[in-house]
Amino acid sequence: MSSTPAANASVPAPSRITLTFSEGLMPKLSGAEIVMTGMPGMPNHRMAVTGFKTSVEGDKTLVLTLAKPLMAGSYQVAWHVVSTDTHRIQGNLAFTVK
Repeated sequence: MSSTPAANASVPAPSRITLTFSEGLMPKLSGAEIVMTGMPGMPNHRMAVTGFKTSVEGDKTLVLTLAKPLMAGSYQVAWHVVSTDTHRIQGNLAFTVK
């Protein structure tokens, strides 16, 4: 339904990424990977972001809490969730940090 940062947005360095869905989520079967896909001066730089915690808040929001705010660059979040009706869905969220 929505995300923070929004898809394709250019934002100040976030310390949390949220993805909100229309149905309840099964926390143990839901998660994400974050990859930096480019940085200033290196547009094709790929680096996995590690050290973040994944949780579900309010039953429908997947929250990625980062150990420190993201550096300037472009990012892609590859997420997967299982809703309480046991359907697995997945997708991607791309955004840029100014």
